[in-house]
Amino acid sequence: MRKVAQKILSDLGSPDAELSVVVVSDEEIRIINRDYLQRDRPTNVISFAMQEGEGGGVNPDLLGDVVISADTAARDAAEAGLPFESELYFLLLHGILHLCGYDHERGTEEEAQAMEAKEREIFATIRDLFLSEAVAAG
Repeated sequence: MRKVAQKILSDLGSPDAELSVVVVSDEEIRIINRDYLQRDRPTNVISFAMQEGEGGGVNPDLLGDVVISADTAARDAAEAGLPFESELYFLLLHGILHLCGYDHERGTEEEAQAMEAKEREIFATIRDLFLSEAVAAG
């Protein structure tokens, strides 16, 4: 996960940025989703940006936190016929893009399309680089 996060940050032009990544269960992410976003259900990934709101910009290299549900990632990967690692890396990328200001929920259609394009671009390099390593180590 660390290597993948470093690759994503480098591809985004922020190789020195810092973030935390937490992988949790569906029950744990449901509680976080309920308490912070008022959505009482599990979800796949939640990001908490440190560059937004009061105090944002105090430490420009500190992006924030990415919380990923391993349970949801495993389920989604199985449904799509993909390796678990592939879904985990995609959710990490998605969360990091949110920390870097990309938004597909609150922004315009153009902003959502820009985020999706960036996801496709970066995920192609992650998939090629890291998933081939995982298969080789297998």
